[in-house]
Amino acid sequence: MRKPLDILYNFHWVVPGEAGRAAQAYIGMLGMFLRGNAIAGLINLRGRNPKYSWWRNETKVCEALGVVHLDAMLDSRKLPTRAMLSALFEAFDGVPKPFIVKCSGGQDRTSLASALYLIHRDGWGAMEAARAQFARFPYLHFPKRHQRWLKMFLDYARIASGERPIVEWVREFYEPQALAEWLDANGQRDTYKEIFTRPEASRWQW
Repeated sequence: MRKPLDILYNFHWVVPGEAGRAAQAYIGMLGMFLRGNAIAGLINLRGRNPKYSWWRNETKVCEALGVVHLDAMLDSRKLPTRAMLSALFEAFDGVPKPFIVKCSGGQDRTSLASALYLIHRDGWGAMEAARAQFARFPYLHFPKRHQRWLKMFLDYARIASGERPIVEWVREFYEPQALAEWLDANGQRDTYKEIFTRPEASRWQW
């Protein structure tokens, strides 16, 4: 039976006891949530944002509990740069387990990150499990117009990488412009907004 805070924060195990996914703890009780699931590390997909109270509180709670807090950055509507994806894989390799990855709602960016973790962990044979991270239920992934590229990224990465290890491909070969061209060529220009350049000044997105 799921605990109330797990439901409130859209928490689910990606790999039981090793890696989980969640939403931002806007309502408070982050410490209780982390302790209740014995979380040792947290990867924040909203980037480093000391000007926002959610980030200051999150890092303060993690420090008090001895939970390692790592910042990465993804945008659900803008195609990621190589540096953004490389930072995410660096976080995967450096975070203690069990850990959670979270964005704002735990629905879109978190779905992509969870999928990428599974492929990084288990190789391209984990493609089916990775795709399942984009399910509407239980993860509440209901992509808007410019968020549909998120799930398609897995297909592009598999093709473009030639099924070499995804982290190797990202760090050495991935280019967002090539992803954009692939989407456009496959009739998917309306599935993304643009290539990422800088975060938008929004406390909800970031």
